Amino acid sequence: MNHPSAYVGRPVVVLGLARSGVSVARIFHDLGALVTVNDRKSREESPEAAELEALGIPVICGHHPEDLIEPSTALVVKNPGIPYHIQPLQRAAELGVEVVTEVEVAWHLSAAPMIGITGSNGKTTTTTWIGELLSAAGLHPIVAGNIGRPLCEAAVEAAPDDWIVAELSSFQLKGTSGYRPRIGMLLNLVETHLDYHGTMEDYIDAKRKLFANQTTEDTAVLNWDDPVCRDVAAATAAQVLPFSLTQELEQGVYVRPPFPAVGDEQEPPEREIVYRQRDGREHRLVRVDELGIPGRHNAGNAMAAAAAALAAGAAPERLAAPLREFRGVEHRLEYVLEHGGVKYYNDSKATNPTATTMSVRSLQGGIVLIAGGLDRGSDYMELLPLFRERVKALVALGETRDKLAGVAALAGLANVQTVEPEEDAEATLREAVRLASSAAVAGDIVLLSPACASWDMFPSYEHRGRMFKDSAHTL
Repeated sequence: MNHPSAYVGRPVVVLGLARSGVSVARIFHDLGALVTVNDRKSREESPEAAELEALGIPVICGHHPEDLIEPSTALVVKNPGIPYHIQPLQRAAELGVEVVTEVEVAWHLSAAPMIGITGSNGKTTTTTWIGELLSAAGLHPIVAGNIGRPLCEAAVEAAPDDWIVAELSSFQLKGTSGYRPRIGMLLNLVETHLDYHGTMEDYIDAKRKLFANQTTEDTAVLNWDDPVCRDVAAATAAQVLPFSLTQELEQGVYVRPPFPAVGDEQEPPEREIVYRQRDGREHRLVRVDELGIPGRHNAGNAMAAAAAALAAGAAPERLAAPLREFRGVEHRLEYVLEHGGVKYYNDSKATNPTATTMSVRSLQGGIVLIAGGLDRGSDYMELLPLFRERVKALVALGETRDKLAGVAALAGLANVQTVEPEEDAEATLREAVRLASSAAVAGDIVLLSPACASWDMFPSYEHRGRMFKDSAHTL
């Protein structure tokens, strides 16, 4: 797409409201575009519509009109979660109308360089941690994107000496064309979101777009333990700054001594995170056991965050304190409380089996796991070793409850309970927490780590996590 200022007097369609849709619509309207906003939700379900209508922006709710996209339409900006098979987007494809997401618009608007963070797991933790590291280093981060704040809103506010730290999903990246972050980061890739992308190839291609326009002036921060990340490194023009849990690197951020390729979730005191520059100079950043949040995967997140901060110009000696002091983010292995000697953790952000596996293996003690949610077609067999080795009891709910119970039975897990859905989703989750509490004894952990998206029962993983915490507090 062109710079948003190039659409003066031209029709622009914004598909989807929510905060990002409102932000995009306002920006194009203020710049003089002829904006129309469309959302299939009813008018009653779209409170944001009134704000835009007060500005004179037409908002169509409840359906997608057949004539929404016309030959004169100059641009479509879609909410990332809207699938490409819907009629307006098919029509746009037929007419050759460009379709982008908010990320593309924000990049054109921003005076500040961007750090773009993507991956299947760990994005929110790493994005938030980067913000903390940059602040501690005396830089000026603005954290936005898939983490909550609309990217366009941050882009309009940003000054040239700021850094926009953007969490980016595959849905967002798929709708980009010219987007070029100063620092791009790919944390990892596992099978997920295939209900949206259709194939793993399409999912990977969306992630690769983060690096498609980078040049030798930019940096690609890549997980050297992930084969797809190494493939990206071979194809990108950017300077590669790798990080690794399992090998010492000639240049990059790594753990010394390395973790084994599999297993060994413990964090012996002698392990430390090291940054080795291209000239061979080394900087010891922090011991792994000093990190503010536990787990091998969080050591990886810490290395990635440190690598991004270093690429942005942070001094290595400024990073130790925020690496030690960071306590994680809500809904991501979040400690809730201890009740009757049992600890409760909210890991609602774990929306795929790999995330759940990493979280369970980060905790010590008997694990009573609450899992289940939206059925995206997975058989969940990758959880079989986890159920066999680390889970004491399973409480399964949501659309995938029977699949998960079946895998647990194959693993030989004796204590498996399923929760039949009630009309009130919150009541269903409360019952799951009650059953999990009954299966736990002092020293155990009750962990909500669903391995599934929330949308079969809750509007978001945040809502699901808040209801879990409320249920735990009212036992």
